[in-house]
Amino acid sequence: MATRRASKTEKTKLFVLDTNVLMHDPTSLYRFEEHDIYVPIMTLEELDNNKKGMSEVARNARQASRMMDDIVSASPDGIDSGIDLGEVSRGLATGRLFLQAEAISAHLPDGLPTGRGDNQILAVVLHLHKKFGKRPVILVSKDINMRIKARALGLEAQDYFNDKVLEDSDLLYTGVTQLDADFWEAHAKDMESWKQDGHTYYRLTGPGASELLINEFVFQDGEQPLQAWVTEKDGRTVTLESLTDYSHQKNNVWGITARNREQNFALNLLMSPDIDFITLLGQAGTGKTLLTLAASLTQVLETKRYSEIIMTRVTVPVGEDIGFLPGTEEEKMAPWMGALEDNLDVLNGNAGEGGEWGRAATRDLIRSRIKVKSLNFMRGRTFINKFLIIDEAQNLTPKQMKTLITRAGPGTKVVCLGNIAQIDTPYLTEGSSGLTYVVDRFKGWVHSGHITLQRGERSRLADYAAEVL
Repeated sequence: MATRRASKTEKTKLFVLDTNVLMHDPTSLYRFEEHDIYVPIMTLEELDNNKKGMSEVARNARQASRMMDDIVSASPDGIDSGIDLGEVSRGLATGRLFLQAEAISAHLPDGLPTGRGDNQILAVVLHLHKKFGKRPVILVSKDINMRIKARALGLEAQDYFNDKVLEDSDLLYTGVTQLDADFWEAHAKDMESWKQDGHTYYRLTGPGASELLINEFVFQDGEQPLQAWVTEKDGRTVTLESLTDYSHQKNNVWGITARNREQNFALNLLMSPDIDFITLLGQAGTGKTLLTLAASLTQVLETKRYSEIIMTRVTVPVGEDIGFLPGTEEEKMAPWMGALEDNLDVLNGNAGEGGEWGRAATRDLIRSRIKVKSLNFMRGRTFINKFLIIDEAQNLTPKQMKTLITRAGPGTKVVCLGNIAQIDTPYLTEGSSGLTYVVDRFKGWVHSGHITLQRGERSRLADYAAEVL
């Protein structure tokens, strides 16, 4: 029995947690499966120093402390021999949690001052590395410099990967598939085709069809170009519906027409009453905000499908108090909403006849139907029959994204806009952003759609700058 225990100990790793891992994801204590976790006393000290305030980091520090308290309270044997995580984590983790219960004074190189918290954690890792010999002891930290220092000391170190939705953002679902030249020949058997309400439908079965997701767009270039989307899926059978052509002036949306294929796909999603949740990704100048505002104004002021537009964006730093700016909530948010004003100027120029007076009246009408809200005051709200636009969504964590999307009541459409290459929040990466998270989790749901916009349409100067700079 003793030999089996020894072999298990050698096989399982010992992960030493840095403070920033717990402050980034308090549930990380249950994310290491069969491996053991070691929490140095300095990590607890830094958690204690960061628990004050209303920021996301402070909230997470308090949550991590509470979780550790629950784990320690549930252990009848004390903390010296490690606490079994199996029961408290309800089977999510089967390793043990070790808390530093002894004074450790490992000798670090002279260039590393022992007064710094990071270096004290490194000293603990060094001590454990020498103590356990063959057993892998690994430092887990989101701090790049900390990981470099650990490796310089001959220690193993790695990033915290559990929050990453994707390893490589190039693998992110784009919402669009190009059909092969022989697609129709391969799926000709048992294919049905019919017309209804000005749209053409194709029902087909086959290997290529089974790989498509619901609400995914397909296109084929050539003599008879095709643009369609998947409206139904049942096993290996899918139904494709031809799109409304929003690039034609007769189908313009608040005076705006689609300038490229992806914009046409996006407008089909934005104008569909059956789609409740939309994500639009794309670099600067691809038209995310303009298309969304045009579609929302049409559906609020013309078709009266929604009662008003609510626009919010992350004020980086996220969730910090906006109280130092003068005025009401709307006025405080104004400096962050330059993008909204710029796009409204474009849309207002398309408002038709009526000269200067008509445009001024239209501008007032539009502004009365657009409410600008701060993220800070979203908790507990329910939006009924609203068109909710979340701009700069790449700066949201998955948890904040959940908080926002669950505000949607009956008849509300939620649109998330962002560019995952422009993340301003310190602990988020392209792989762990809330925007990447929702794109991945919502794909294939019958009432959601996603498009990655490819081509910039702002100006030839902006396009060239994006390419060469």
